[in-house]
Amino acid sequence: MATSETAPAPQNSVADQNAPITLTSEPKTKLLGRDFYKSIGSPKYIIAPMVDRSEFAWRMLTRSFLPAEEQKQILAYSPMYHARLFREQPNVRAQHFHPTRAAAGKEGDESLFLDGNPAIDRPLFVQFCANDPDDFLEAARHVAPYCDAVDLNLGCPQGIAKRGHYGAFLQEDWDLIYKLINRLHTELPIPVTAKFRIQETKEKTLEYAKMILSAGASIIAVHGRRREQKGHNTGVADWSYIRYLRDNLPPETVIFANGNNLNYDDLDRCLEATGADAVMSAEGNLSDPSIFSKPPPVGSEGRDYWRGRDGKGGYRIDAMLRRYLDVLYKYVLEQPVPERKPLYLPSDPVEEEPAQEVEAEDEDGPPKKKQKREKGKRAASPSLGVMQGHLFQLLRPMVSVHTDVRDALARSRPGDMAAFEHVLTLVEKAVKKGLQEYEEFPERFERSPDEKLTGSKATIAEYGRPFWVCQPHIRPLPEEAVELGALTAKGSVTTKKKQPNGTTDGAVEAPATPVAEGSATPSGDSKTVSAMATPDPLVSG
Repeated sequence: MATSETAPAPQNSVADQNAPITLTSEPKTKLLGRDFYKSIGSPKYIIAPMVDRSEFAWRMLTRSFLPAEEQKQILAYSPMYHARLFREQPNVRAQHFHPTRAAAGKEGDESLFLDGNPAIDRPLFVQFCANDPDDFLEAARHVAPYCDAVDLNLGCPQGIAKRGHYGAFLQEDWDLIYKLINRLHTELPIPVTAKFRIQETKEKTLEYAKMILSAGASIIAVHGRRREQKGHNTGVADWSYIRYLRDNLPPETVIFANGNNLNYDDLDRCLEATGADAVMSAEGNLSDPSIFSKPPPVGSEGRDYWRGRDGKGGYRIDAMLRRYLDVLYKYVLEQPVPERKPLYLPSDPVEEEPAQEVEAEDEDGPPKKKQKREKGKRAASPSLGVMQGHLFQLLRPMVSVHTDVRDALARSRPGDMAAFEHVLTLVEKAVKKGLQEYEEFPERFERSPDEKLTGSKATIAEYGRPFWVCQPHIRPLPEEAVELGALTAKGSVTTKKKQPNGTTDGAVEAPATPVAEGSATPSGDSKTVSAMATPDPLVSG
């Protein structure tokens, strides 16, 4: 079915980035399915929708590891937005979506800015959770001029989704799902897509997918886990379900595969096993934004990439943090990137260490009452407001060892770039110390192959790296969580004693905003988790 649309024409030059929006006067054919997928470049790699995590700056950071001419091979989803709130409340749109400078607070300036800017942030799908066709359509109309498609979240397994009747908790209401998708299919000028979880059987999953496609979904993204697979019960995604869909749906059906993609080597394995058109990453991307880029050849690592004696390596955490801050300076703050010394290499000439100066920030200890009150204030840009959460995820291998980094990050506030520059300084010092120790005692950081290892221990042995390297977070398998006492045999997480404030012993208070599919509870001992000052979302909607 072809319809008309009046979306802004693609603009590629840097100068065009700030040009006023020009709506085309001639109707544009609405492409669907595989024709639509081809029109956006048939991207092979997908940044999953992640609440408070797949925002503009993180998308730009992820794309930055590919050459400019290849960056459109990465399709990104926005964070999941709540359709009713997005429709009804202008302040919600202002907090989360900045396609123009006016939307970001510069009244009257309708020039293109960040989200969905054709020069820098495409292809882009915007995702909503919804349970009312009118809300879904009107919310979608707000974003349609600035994205390539609108996606319906059918995968969020969290309790807040159950209470709100959206996400994976719509999967028994096929009639409502059909109405939601079909309403956008018939009335929105751009395609509608859907992301969902597998059902109890392959046959039911196939019928579910057929219904979603018959409603008008142009693309389906399939998470190979069931609704109950979350937190300690996350377990392993089942790629065979996605392969079953590929083998039993028409060949023109576009399928994205989600689940079990921890590093670059997993991507092709997933595509081969599932037959999917593209592979989607959530948690792997949060731990390592370079996941979609091929590692540099041996001998050309430079200062950003580290490779050990065993050939295993990855991008250095200090290099990743620098690059992330640089994206924020360049695009969000539109400020010059600070001049910095080259990252340390053990082969560098020995320099005399400068005298240690005690940072005033370090003398303060825990956040004061005023600081705690200020923490509740939201940053002007959604990309600034989520920095701390991103960095606790990115720096997870380091903060348990270098508590000064953890404490400085816990004191940081949204948009306080000086505080994050201080964190960067501490990270660079920690990496330097680690590299020096590796040069002297490499055996301390190397894992010998052990065929006796099983479960998550075997996975850690394969994917684990020294603390200064970006690497995936490996959860215990459900059966291991049962042995540890974190999960009952039936799959429910064990509870802890409730405190008067409603939280549990050693627990981090749940985030106030909805979290989406793939969310995990923090692992490790409760003291370490409590010190992190921010919930660990690990979300993928």
